[in-house]
Amino acid sequence: MTDRLVIIPTFNEIENIEAIIHKVFSLPMAFDLLIVDDGSPDGTAQVVKQLQAQFPQQLHLLERRGKLGLGTAYIDGFKWALARGYDYLFEMDADFSHNPDDLVRLYRACAEGDATGKRADVAVGSRYIKGVNVVNWPIGRVLMSYGAGIYVRFITGMPIMDPTAGFVCYRAHVLEVLLQNPIKFVGYAFQIEMKFTCWKYGFSLTEVPIIFTDRTRGESKMSTKIFKEAILGVIQMKLGSFFRHYIPQTKPTTNVAQEPAEAVL
Repeated sequence: MTDRLVIIPTFNEIENIEAIIHKVFSLPMAFDLLIVDDGSPDGTAQVVKQLQAQFPQQLHLLERRGKLGLGTAYIDGFKWALARGYDYLFEMDADFSHNPDDLVRLYRACAEGDATGKRADVAVGSRYIKGVNVVNWPIGRVLMSYGAGIYVRFITGMPIMDPTAGFVCYRAHVLEVLLQNPIKFVGYAFQIEMKFTCWKYGFSLTEVPIIFTDRTRGESKMSTKIFKEAILGVIQMKLGSFFRHYIPQTKPTTNVAQEPAEAVL
């Protein structure tokens, strides 16, 4: 067991799951891996179970009943990880749109810091911190995603170029604070809410430039409905922040995580 855990939510990722697991475990730095599967009918969880015999100490599976949403998958994964004492928790997709090699860079941003030695509480794998680094997206989707970042920054004032990014490293004490209150959104607005809440609490966020490559196998979970939900959610989130008191956080707090309800295998 290491102090680093990568959390990957899955739903029908049988075409990618074995390859992504082997890739993470081939990295020069050791990472543990938790797959949070929402009852994939294609047998994703069964593949993970088979691979657990090969990686009994590193590979973990949390099975949930039905498609419960990206946000709740990560929340259950965070609680599972905090209960077991992990110090660095990572969000990552299963489809190689996030390059597993970049896990090392995200970790170093939080564990080792920049040239001055300043360590980030949250490191965001950013598609837009150095231009537009997206591969295989149609221009319309690039404009929609980049425009969403401009919109979020305008509404919230949060200085993050890629607020919808889903490739993130959190130090454990950040999540201990965030999970003391409910995270309201479960779709892609979840990613914005997490970063916004971190920023409001005064945690340090940094963006690490990455190249995002759209999936080549499997089916994308993005839709116009999900995008609209995120756009409207930003307004709700900003209005709600006026009625919430954020106490600036400078030190780790007591672990408040509870076990997720579903069985852990």
